[in-house]
Amino acid sequence: MTVAIRPALASEIEAVREIERASAQRFIGLMDALAADKPSTASVLADRIAAGGLLVAETDGELAAFVMFRPVGDSLYIEQIDVLPAFERRRIGAALIDAVGARTARLTLSTFRDVPWNAPYYRRLGFLDIDDKKLAPDLLEIRREHLARGLDESLRVFMQRPV
Repeated sequence: MTVAIRPALASEIEAVREIERASAQRFIGLMDALAADKPSTASVLADRIAAGGLLVAETDGELAAFVMFRPVGDSLYIEQIDVLPAFERRRIGAALIDAVGARTARLTLSTFRDVPWNAPYYRRLGFLDIDDKKLAPDLLEIRREHLARGLDESLRVFMQRPV
């Protein structure tokens, strides 16, 4: 299997949204509201494409995964990363993270603390928890965005990885 990582195209926005929907199904029975949540809007994805903040992983002509990111403070903040279930456990997500890491000196993200394919996975990739008392103002703003969306921030952790 050959995986090519490249910038997403505007014509792939709906395919990216489908990857997000399919990946969210992993949360059924764990966080049903999250599993039923709507994917990123087409306008947000178009904005990220225009800014160079949306990469896709393609294998044998099929989109398998994506990562969406943006500059936040002195890092690139990974907003979303999803892999189609058929392509899980092939290190595609890790390759996407490394591709974003090649563009910056530091990566940050926020994820669920105890979901096995969230914080424990990122720790295996070299991410470290950021103490809540040491969150920079830009990360506190992201926390406020999450709260406005109805996310339970007590279940989440901010993480960083120098690259």
